[in-house]
Amino acid sequence: MKLQTKNGYAPNIPGSLAATFWLLVTVVPIYYIVVTSLKPRQEYFGSNPLAWPKNLTFEAYGRVLENDFALYFFNSALVTVVSVGVVLMISLLASYVIVRNRGAFAKFSHRLFLLGIAIPIQATIIPVYYMIVKLGLYDSLLALILPSIAFAIPISVLILTNFLRDVPSSLYEAMTIDGASHWQMFRLLVLPLSKPAIMAVGIYNALQVWNSFLFPLVLTQSSEVRVLPLSLWTYQGEFAVDIPAVLAAVVLSCVPILAAYIVGRRQLVAGLTAGFSK
Repeated sequence: MKLQTKNGYAPNIPGSLAATFWLLVTVVPIYYIVVTSLKPRQEYFGSNPLAWPKNLTFEAYGRVLENDFALYFFNSALVTVVSVGVVLMISLLASYVIVRNRGAFAKFSHRLFLLGIAIPIQATIIPVYYMIVKLGLYDSLLALILPSIAFAIPISVLILTNFLRDVPSSLYEAMTIDGASHWQMFRLLVLPLSKPAIMAVGIYNALQVWNSFLFPLVLTQSSEVRVLPLSLWTYQGEFAVDIPAVLAAVVLSCVPILAAYIVGRRQLVAGLTAGFSK
């Protein structure tokens, strides 16, 4: 790193040291997880934790896949896809109404969504549990989907609203003059222009739902509806001395979200920063 001065650029030693330290803090745990998952169980206890495995093996991954990992993966994928899909549909429609409608109801709705951001999930877990039980949804995937949707909508509306406000009003006016209805403007104008924001909201919420631990812990019980975060916790009890298997399960659970981030990282940054430059 270099620091700009009157005479040009000078090395920024403190900044470089801080960046290097942060890189190590970020990379070393990831390296440890991956390397340990590739070690035999006996080698893990008898070697340096950060040393590259002498006998590289995928046995830990095989043990994880033999213990219903595919079922837990499917449950997590189903909950994530359904939750994110519903959140995107509701949030985008609500954001369009808030941006295009100047009435009191739209302003009140926007403030209500913003209020939802200030409510922590932990403070509502007892009422949520009570409602899920009364609805007869306890210990089902729907018990995870509904609260995930409810808590994801406020932040999604905030991001999408700020993005839609960047769309020039002249585009809406031109389509109105051409006789386009609201649904036509939404389908032909809003959807194509909102792809970066939709990608950002989708990846962000997918990450939150995929890694959610509190709702699965409180609202489910049986192994048939267990999702990956909760299954990792049970693997830790099942493989009490099999650290490579536990970390192999961690690696497998991170692959889908990591792939989604790599594909949509540019849209994620563009969508999250939209509207905040004004």
